[in-house]
Amino acid sequence: MTLPDSDAAYLSTRQVPHKVSNDAGMICVVLPSWPLPPGYNQEIADLLVRLQAGYPDVPPDMWWFDPPVRLANGGTIPATDVTEQYFGRSWQRWSRHLQPGQWKSGIDGLESFLALIRRELERTASS
Repeated sequence: MTLPDSDAAYLSTRQVPHKVSNDAGMICVVLPSWPLPPGYNQEIADLLVRLQAGYPDVPPDMWWFDPPVRLANGGTIPATDVTEQYFGRSWQRWSRHLQPGQWKSGIDGLESFLALIRRELERTASS
């Protein structure tokens, strides 16, 4: 399994550092040193996106950070308390799920999912 051409082109064109590998039948994209908006306890963390079989027709579900991301003010981030092991590392799972109809097959891809992650990070930091 490999990334769809449109996702590979997006990452290449935007010069987004990344590593693609396969794990348990999923395409895994690690984006090192992902920038976090103000409001978190660190400025960067490695971001993991796991794309299940059927992607991009099947939407992504959740994402993971290493090291774990916390709010700078000590507040709790809902649905981020589970740690999972991938590639010999511990990853903090951000359990977020798209609403029905939010993902448009044939239109959405990694670019729109990463934009959604950015929006969620900004929303969470400001709440």
